[in-house]
Amino acid sequence: MEMTKTPSAISRLCFLLLITACGTGGSAANDGPYDVILKGGWIVDGSGNPRYRGDVGVRADRIAAVGFLGAAGARETLDVSGLVVAPGFIDMMGQSEINVLIDNRVLSKLTQGITTEVTGEGGSVAPLTDKLAAADSDGMKKWHYREDWRDLNGYFAQLERQKSALNFATFVGATQVRLAVIGNENRDPTAAELAHMVAIVDTLMAQGALGVWTALEYAPASYSKTDELIALARAASRHGGIYASHMRDEGQHIDEALNEVFRIAKEANIPAEVSHLKLSGRRSWGQMPRVLAKIDSARAAGLDVTADQYPYIRAATSLDASIPTWAESGGWDSLLIRLRDPVTRARLRGEIVNPSTESFYVAAGGGAGVLITGTFQDSLRYMQGKTVAEIAALHHRDPVETVFDIVLAEGGHRTDAVYAIMDEPDVQAAMKQWWVSVNTDFGGVAPDGPLGTQSAHPRAYGTFPRILGHYSRDLKLFPLEFAVRKMTSLAAQRVGLTDRGLVRPGMFADITVFNPATVMDRATFEQPHQTSVGIAYVLVNGQVVLKKGQLTSARPGRGLRGPGYHR
Repeated sequence: MEMTKTPSAISRLCFLLLITACGTGGSAANDGPYDVILKGGWIVDGSGNPRYRGDVGVRADRIAAVGFLGAAGARETLDVSGLVVAPGFIDMMGQSEINVLIDNRVLSKLTQGITTEVTGEGGSVAPLTDKLAAADSDGMKKWHYREDWRDLNGYFAQLERQKSALNFATFVGATQVRLAVIGNENRDPTAAELAHMVAIVDTLMAQGALGVWTALEYAPASYSKTDELIALARAASRHGGIYASHMRDEGQHIDEALNEVFRIAKEANIPAEVSHLKLSGRRSWGQMPRVLAKIDSARAAGLDVTADQYPYIRAATSLDASIPTWAESGGWDSLLIRLRDPVTRARLRGEIVNPSTESFYVAAGGGAGVLITGTFQDSLRYMQGKTVAEIAALHHRDPVETVFDIVLAEGGHRTDAVYAIMDEPDVQAAMKQWWVSVNTDFGGVAPDGPLGTQSAHPRAYGTFPRILGHYSRDLKLFPLEFAVRKMTSLAAQRVGLTDRGLVRPGMFADITVFNPATVMDRATFEQPHQTSVGIAYVLVNGQVVLKKGQLTSARPGRGLRGPGYHR
């Protein structure tokens, strides 16, 4: 007797057969137990498609099966009913390349679901010279780490020795290349120097760098002309890399800065990424829709341009970023000499108060909008958590003079500061764009670690849960699936990490499991060292590194190589 099947029965049968095949590399039967099964969760796979209920089976460091796994066995089965199972989040701009050598837990990243950090904005782990390493000697003594590498292979080897809870991928920082070849001088490279810089980029791209990254608002990168950057970008393009940029201006002159990005993308034939897209300073607030339209227009004209962003209205950088960049020509010693000279100091004060371009200090509305978050010298620790205006009042000093005093007192070390420079409607407008991914723009820290003695920006702990909880769930700016895509497959695709960013068989098992009803950031500017809530489990390369919100002993993170890598 011929059995009749309804369409729904056929669909279920086909689905089960498909899942069985996926779970066994195409064979008809399960060839053994999984290492981990995540059972009964809502799978948000990173593609932007609607969530669905199912199981995820992990074998070794890969996702082996997705769907209904029935009674399949596993070394460890985690009941994730009611929770969202997503790809591990990718931080498109972290700053943990040294932090991980100091504290390999990288706790503030893991507790917000990050499994991979992308780093290398301007400065990068390589190239590293003996002279550049010597300049970092005070930091190495204070934080107890060693810069024993000189290229990217060397750094990844050190990372493997010291272990990490999450993965790291890096760009070649154009600032780093300039420092290695030219130093801090405010001049163009010679033809021989430029050839040397291009050769360095070629070498590091072949070692697995993702592309070239510029930080053009800061010295000495600000001394670079566009033609120099095009030459470096062409080298990255030859290896399938991308060009990322903290642009020269993010405020009143953002149009000119974007035009430079577009020119580099076109002439170097390279995809471009606008780093931490923002509108800086009150005079520029409200223009984000126009800026987004300008980028969309460039995309429509054939340029491959995207951006990333963090979800806060205050930026974090160094206090000396308030000082005109020409004053840093020659390096820190030259800056300190200029600050001690009354005539030069008066000139710098005049340029800060009445700038030709809006400085960080002016964009923040003056000293009241500049919060000191970290000092290198322990004797200055009392300044942390105070604004420049408050510190100036304590010492009966002018706020701008107080900036100079602090920089001098640090003795050639950077002071961390937070600047109130953005407007919430602009932040939200950028966040709703489908081509804008997510970054923390901060290094991994921990309340109980050595770096917990420094203050921080809340984005160090709260970026990804803030988008999931505050913006997606509470404000309903976009669906959860849209938010997860921004954090996972969009980022992975952008930097060429083609085997991460999706919950699919064959992909690396970087997985974040969270409670969609409770996920939320807790870190504030007043109390930044507070981990987020709602992140239940985090797997990195198939190993559970966060379990029921608590860190495990696993340190399975790896150095990830870009598309140009040659063994």
